[in-house]
Amino acid sequence: MVSEPSEILLRGPNWTGDLVMATPGFRAVRGRFPKARITLQVRPGLEALMHGAPWFDEVVPVTSYHRGTAAVLREARELRRRAPRFDLGICIPDSFSAALLMRAGGVREVAGYRRGGRGVLLHTPVTPPSAWGSHRRVARERFVLDLVGALGCPERGTHLELFTTPVEEKRAAQALSSRGVDSARPWVALAPGASYGPSKCWPAESFAAVADAVVRAGGQAVLVGAPAEAPLAARVRAATCEPTADLVGALDLGSLKAVLRRASALVCNDAGARHVAVAFGVPAIVLMGPTDLAKTNENLERVTVLQTDVGCRPCYRRVCPIDHRCMTRIAPERVVAEILRALEPPRSEDGR
Repeated sequence: MVSEPSEILLRGPNWTGDLVMATPGFRAVRGRFPKARITLQVRPGLEALMHGAPWFDEVVPVTSYHRGTAAVLREARELRRRAPRFDLGICIPDSFSAALLMRAGGVREVAGYRRGGRGVLLHTPVTPPSAWGSHRRVARERFVLDLVGALGCPERGTHLELFTTPVEEKRAAQALSSRGVDSARPWVALAPGASYGPSKCWPAESFAAVADAVVRAGGQAVLVGAPAEAPLAARVRAATCEPTADLVGALDLGSLKAVLRRASALVCNDAGARHVAVAFGVPAIVLMGPTDLAKTNENLERVTVLQTDVGCRPCYRRVCPIDHRCMTRIAPERVVAEILRALEPPRSEDGR
């Protein structure tokens, strides 16, 4: 491997939560190569998630993402024209196309996990531990840390980190104020969506029941999510009896990140919002159905996972083929109890 690369290309994971869980690995790379110029490639639309992070000199979109081999080769030609070329490329996703882009793009040394016949594209193929098994059900933090560790990057903690910019903070404050949210009072963020698929989603009526309970307890309820989740948010609002602020689709990802940083707690499915909250130390109550904790079992200190004991889970299906029992059987009362605990003011040392 290049001992002291001056130009490094890091290909980030494609899912919001996975990208957040990769931050311990990003921190390790910057710690090992403090003088290098590091460029992070991410799926288009995720750039703002990394705004403010001190580990990168530039964050750019992968313009060929999901557009076929011809698009990958066109983007690779653009990489080859770059001066100076990248000395080292670290390919975190397991995909063939991610490695092909780096190799065809003239990256002098490409490193990544050996998988799916892409070893021929890697100058430094890393063999994953056999303990992970064929499905690689290992914490995403560990997945990235073991890869960069094999390249000589020592760990600098496994905690998640995100940052916000002054512009993002200003937009977040304006959005909350415009929806009548009083920043001096506790408020709970509710994220009813999941880009993975509907199988991960707790019923809209259950989210509505939690929103009502929060308001009746003296708190405020705020719906958050991506623009595509606006119809789902409308279903939640239609089922509520108490006033609920709706920010779904009203913010870009950077501003949404800043909104979640301000929340007193978060109720969400097993999706990206959960990991954003964790990165900011916000308590998260996570409704988990078709998935399990095998890939997300780090950084659980402020996470409460609620799930049901049904024989068909975890199935990892995007759409439930039966009655969605893994999610519908999680009672709203369980969530409300956890939320009210999270909203309780901390006791002093004398127990008062």
